[in-house]
Amino acid sequence: MKIYEKELKVKTNKKIEFVNITSEIEKIVDESKINNGICYVFVPHTTAAVTINEDADPDVVADIIAKLNDLIPKDESFYRHMEGNSDAHIKSSIIGASVEIFVNNGKLKLGTWQGVYFCEFDGPRYRNVWIKILGE
Repeated sequence: MKIYEKELKVKTNKKIEFVNITSEIEKIVDESKINNGICYVFVPHTTAAVTINEDADPDVVADIIAKLNDLIPKDESFYRHMEGNSDAHIKSSIIGASVEIFVNNGKLKLGTWQGVYFCEFDGPRYRNVWIKILGE
């Protein structure tokens, strides 16, 4: 079994932002020379996340962000955490820190409309995404 690891750097520009990182992950899979296996994508931050969702219509991302903001408002008086970013921690926990994607014939096996998004909830910042690909 081969193992290939790489760190992806992501610069975010807004407080809350979804950045499509699909093409960067595809390049890393290509570099790995792994034809069949699994690609793990992990975000090592407590106020950021990663998700797979539609990448054809940007309104989907806008809707997700709007609904998360409705459910988990920024209102600092509501939270006990003193840093003022409790909403970011909660959003990150709900979305999650990792995703797994099959690699078949050297390509990510995503659905027709799917893309991989880095989810920023406490930006703007420079962030890391860790990629690990296992397979043959």
